[in-house]
Amino acid sequence: MSYPLTVAVVGAGYWGPNLARNFNLSLDWRLAAICDLDVDRAAALASQFRDVRGTSDLEELLADPEIDAIAIATPARTHFAIATAAMRAGKHVVVEKPIADSSEKAVEMIRAAGEAEVVLMTDHTYCYAPAVLKIRELIRAGELGEILFVDSVRINLGLIQPDVDVFWDLAPHDLSIIDFILPGGLHPMSVAAHGADPLKAGKSCIGYLSLPLEGGAVAHVHVNWLSPTKIRQMIIGGAKRTLVWDDLNPQQRVSVFDRGVDLGQQAIDEADRSAVTISYRLGDTWSPALQEREALASMVSEFAESIRERRTARTDGGSGLRVLRVLEAASESLGGGGKVVALADPTAPTALDGARSVQLAGEPA
Repeated sequence: MSYPLTVAVVGAGYWGPNLARNFNLSLDWRLAAICDLDVDRAAALASQFRDVRGTSDLEELLADPEIDAIAIATPARTHFAIATAAMRAGKHVVVEKPIADSSEKAVEMIRAAGEAEVVLMTDHTYCYAPAVLKIRELIRAGELGEILFVDSVRINLGLIQPDVDVFWDLAPHDLSIIDFILPGGLHPMSVAAHGADPLKAGKSCIGYLSLPLEGGAVAHVHVNWLSPTKIRQMIIGGAKRTLVWDDLNPQQRVSVFDRGVDLGQQAIDEADRSAVTISYRLGDTWSPALQEREALASMVSEFAESIRERRTARTDGGSGLRVLRVLEAASESLGGGGKVVALADPTAPTALDGARSVQLAGEPA
């Protein structure tokens, strides 16, 4: 199946032009249309590409049998209605983060994808960055060993958003990456969020998110709109090695340290926990080679491959739902002054059992 699939982009605002450009450049896709409530804006974006039409008529696009897929880049409150209408029309869907404005709607979207036997993908763009793909590969190969902690920092002097706090603005990037690299995805036992609003903006401008994981590991996310310095860094500590990803260091984005702490229990007596030896492992540091490619280009390729191979995308509707549930729990925790909000047991049966998006060829690689 080497012929290109046909896609329409819905939304010509901030993110739509990026999607349109990458779909247009991809050999996997033919960009057919740009749709926006502002037809002049849709037409202006469409005019940048060859044989692409601008329209404000979504129903017309969904009725077009030549269009295989819809890419949604509209406000989160509109994702549910557009995506479910598209999937019921037999279109595959990729939707900008967050997947929806509530986890209940996200569940319904995943169920609709399963019923229509179409692919539902969440555009977690950072997950397709070469560095993150390499991190996922190293973890799955066992290079780091059992994951003990993840510490992520995303801070900058940024624009204070009018409709969301710093958690909803910045943390989805980090949460989606953690979900992508951890085997089995992001399933915290609980969520605790602490925020501050020193500018009296009416929302948290600084935030700290703590996520205890199964097996005693923990993930921590720090987000901040007020930092004079920009930092994009994630440290992933394993029982064998520790990995540092510095997204702002193009010469050495990923470093793997063969350094760590080894514990040896000297006392057999369980009552004597003080008799523990600690040894520090100081080994080599190395940096894997990365094949540079725009993350969004890899995302649109993955979307096409998942459709052709009739399998779930690497960042499917389930990944979007897991991130959304953590964000909702963070808001609840924040409203309770940082209280710990327990999340459901990830191994327990859910309403999604038997109603996932297309999975005819097993889990994605």
